[in-house]
Amino acid sequence: MTKRIMVGSVPIGGGAPVAIQSMLNTKTTDVEGCLAQIGRLQAAGCQIARLAVPDKAAAAAFREICAASPLPLVADIHFDYKLAIAAAEGGAAKIRINPGNIGGDDRVQAVVEVCKEKHIPIRIGVNGGSLDKKLLEKYGHPTAEALVESAFSHLELLEKQGFYDTCVSMKSSTVPTMVAAARLFRSRCDSPLHIGVTETGPVRMGMIKSAMGIGALLLDGIGDTIRVSLTDDPVEEVYAAKDILKAAGLRKDGVNIISCPTCGRTKIDLIGLVNQVDAALKDCQKPITVAVMGCIVNGPGEAREADIGIAGGDGCGMLFEKGQQIAKLPYEELLPALLKRIQEL
Repeated sequence: MTKRIMVGSVPIGGGAPVAIQSMLNTKTTDVEGCLAQIGRLQAAGCQIARLAVPDKAAAAAFREICAASPLPLVADIHFDYKLAIAAAEGGAAKIRINPGNIGGDDRVQAVVEVCKEKHIPIRIGVNGGSLDKKLLEKYGHPTAEALVESAFSHLELLEKQGFYDTCVSMKSSTVPTMVAAARLFRSRCDSPLHIGVTETGPVRMGMIKSAMGIGALLLDGIGDTIRVSLTDDPVEEVYAAKDILKAAGLRKDGVNIISCPTCGRTKIDLIGLVNQVDAALKDCQKPITVAVMGCIVNGPGEAREADIGIAGGDGCGMLFEKGQQIAKLPYEELLPALLKRIQEL
């Protein structure tokens, strides 16, 4: 089990549920826009949000955002240690830095002192695309071993200052590298891990890479916070993260939809029907499994473990619960009947 840190009111590690994180894509200087996006992220199920703090203007706005945010906020800092201090003093729940690129020991110590005083954890962020040149020379390219060595070197910088309230991330755009790095790190250290695949490409590939990388580690029991990085609305990252956690058996809240892939027996618009069911139940938090099957011959039997479901026939279909038929209905009545019954559950 990993050690535990607190990001605001959210426990990370130490047996706590895996937390979902996302990052805003609004300009940090746009306070109203950031708060609006944070509200949407919270409504979707996000627990921690990260913001870029690239300059003094962003640091000033970050303070305003923290004061009104319903979620704990992580300040993403690169190079300028003064921005890390400003963010910590401005209400950050966590600081994300690379201790090796903010200057000498005195600058690291300055950040550590304010984080100690305010009980703010530090996330060490290691990325395969920005490794130290010496590590690249040693390993030839961003290997898992290089990522882990980088993480430990940064941990040592903080521990030399007596700071241990840390979380680590080692991200790569290559799924096997990211997975291997996390496994290797976990075998050597009990700091909480934030996991995710970075720079994943278009949405479809981003979903696949994230599900592979994050999912593989979650099934190993590795990972304390996750982010699904998508070139899309951050809200979609949160929905994807929830789905990965549910697929890994780590979340029971929310609807689990199962459906068949269709075949020559299908006589209804199953694809369209599944999409309608998915959209209608996207924000439903009832811990139920809903089946949408294309054939009344095999549908209820194959989906007998579902709490409730519908199966289509030739112009009609059936509503069933736990594999037992409840009603036979015209096709156009299937969806309304399903949603009505779910509302009653």
